[in-house]
Amino acid sequence: MKLLYNAHIYTLDPAMPLASALLVEHGRVAALGGPELLQAFPGASREDLAGRVVLPGLTDAHLHLMHYALGLQKVNVETASKAEALRRVIEKAAHSPAGEWILGHGWQQNDWGGEFPTAADLDALVPDRPVYLTAKSLHAGWANSLALKLAGIGPATPDPQNGKILRDANGQPNGILLENAMMLIESSLPQASSAEIARALEAAQPLLFEYGLTGVHDFDTRACFMALQQLDAEGRLKLRVTKSIPLELLEQAHGLGLRSGFGSEHLRIGSIKAFMDGALGPRTAAMLTPYEHEPENRGILNMDGEELFEHGRQAADAGLSLAIHAIGDRAVHEVLEGLQQLRAYERAQGLPALRHRIEHLQVIHPDDAARLSQLGVIASMQPIHATSDMFAADRFWGERASLSYAWKTQLEEGAPLAFGSDAPVESPNPFWGLHAAVTRRRLDGAPGPAGWRPQQKITIQQAVEAYTLGAAFAAGVEDRRGRLAVNFDADLIVLEKNPFTCPAEELSGLKSSETMIAGEWVWKA
Repeated sequence: MKLLYNAHIYTLDPAMPLASALLVEHGRVAALGGPELLQAFPGASREDLAGRVVLPGLTDAHLHLMHYALGLQKVNVETASKAEALRRVIEKAAHSPAGEWILGHGWQQNDWGGEFPTAADLDALVPDRPVYLTAKSLHAGWANSLALKLAGIGPATPDPQNGKILRDANGQPNGILLENAMMLIESSLPQASSAEIARALEAAQPLLFEYGLTGVHDFDTRACFMALQQLDAEGRLKLRVTKSIPLELLEQAHGLGLRSGFGSEHLRIGSIKAFMDGALGPRTAAMLTPYEHEPENRGILNMDGEELFEHGRQAADAGLSLAIHAIGDRAVHEVLEGLQQLRAYERAQGLPALRHRIEHLQVIHPDDAARLSQLGVIASMQPIHATSDMFAADRFWGERASLSYAWKTQLEEGAPLAFGSDAPVESPNPFWGLHAAVTRRRLDGAPGPAGWRPQQKITIQQAVEAYTLGAAFAAGVEDRRGRLAVNFDADLIVLEKNPFTCPAEELSGLKSSETMIAGEWVWKA
C-alpha cells in the first residue's frame, strides 16, 4: 500500500470533490480522505506531497502517436517564415548522409503570407537529395523535384481520388500535394520497422508523462498498433492507449469479431476511424458554401451521409463505434445525417447505442449545433486548433467562424466533450490546450485580452473535465478512469501550481512534477 498525504487532491468525484490523502493498493485507489488515513493505515508506505495539487491523469483524446514519436526525429519546420524553414532543411541536409531523405513537419502557408511554397524553393538549396515536408495540418505535403521524380510524379500523373497535385502554369507538378495525393510520395518513403516504431514510442512516453498525460486515444494505423502490441506484451507500454482502426480495415475487423473495448489494461480497441473531408489549412475542409474569396472552392468531401451509414451499419453489427474526422460544416452535416440513420438502425436491431464521435468539429452550421446532443454523439475537439487557426478561420470562413471551435456551444447543448491535441499537428501538451480553451488566446497573447470569439470560452473546471471525464467516457472506461474514486485506477499527476486558482495566462506553463499510472510513479521531475 502507498499513502499520499498533505496534498490538495481534486478528485472530480461529486461524492468527495476534495481530499488531502489518497491510499493506493494493487494499482487502484483504495481510500480517500484526510489525516485520518494516516492512523487507519499505519503500515502503508507514505509520501508527503507538501501541499501540492493532485489531479486525475489527463488523457489526450485525439493524437497520432506514431507520427508524433517519429516526428521527434524530423526537421521542425513550424516557423514564422519560409526562409527559416529552408535554413533548417539546409542544416539537416549538411549533417545527413548523401542520398538520405530529408523529412520534416510543421509548415503552414497561412503563416507565410498565404501562398504555398514550391519545389523550386527547395531545389535551389537542396537539389541533390529528396526532401519531403508535411504541413502542420497533415493534409498537405511539400516536396522538391527529386522527391517528385523518385515517386514517379510528373505532368502526366493524374490526381488521385480525393487528392490534388498542384501544378504550375505549364502543367508541371509544383511540389505541393493535397490530401490523398500525399500518398504518392509517402508510399515511396523508407518505412520504419515495427521495432524502430516501438523504440520511438517508448522514447516518447516520458515526454507525455511530463506533460501530465496518462492516456491517449491514438488515430494512427496498423504499424502503430503492431508496435504498441509489442510494447504491451513486453510490459514496456505504460500509457493507457485507446486504439482506433482505420476504415479500410473495417471488413477485416468485422470478420475477426473485434469490438470497441477489447484489449488489455494498457491497450484497447477504440473506434473505426473515417475521414469525411480535409482541413482548413489547405482549404480542403468540405463546406456548405464556398470559401471566402474562392467562389469555386467548397473543399473535398470524401463521402456523403448515406455512404457513412453503410460503413456504420457494418461496424455497429460488430460492436465497433465510429470516430469520424469532419472539419467543414458540410462534412459535419453529412456525418450527422449518417449517424441519425445509424442510431435508428441500432434501435431497430436491438444493438447498443455505441459511443460514436466526431473528430475536430471545427465549424458547424447553426441548424446542426444541437444535433450531437440529440444523437448522443461525442464532440472530440482540440482547443489548441482554435488559437492556431483563428486568423485563417476568419479569413476563409468569415462569419461562419462564429460557430467554429465552438466547445461552449456543444457543452450548453449537452453534448459529451472530449479534448485532445491532434499531435503532431499541435503540441500534445494538455496545459496548452487548457490555456486555449479558457482564454481563446495564443501563448503570445494574440489576438488580445478578450480572446478570439470569446463567447466560446469555457471554465477551467469544464476544460479539465474534457481531458478526464470526457475522454474516459469517449473510451468507455468512465467506470474506472477520469476521476479519483475508490476502485478507480490510480492514474494521477502532481502539480506545483493550482490550475483552478492560478491566473489563466499561467496555465500554459504548467507541467507534471510526478506522474502515476496504475499506482506506479512513471515520471518524476
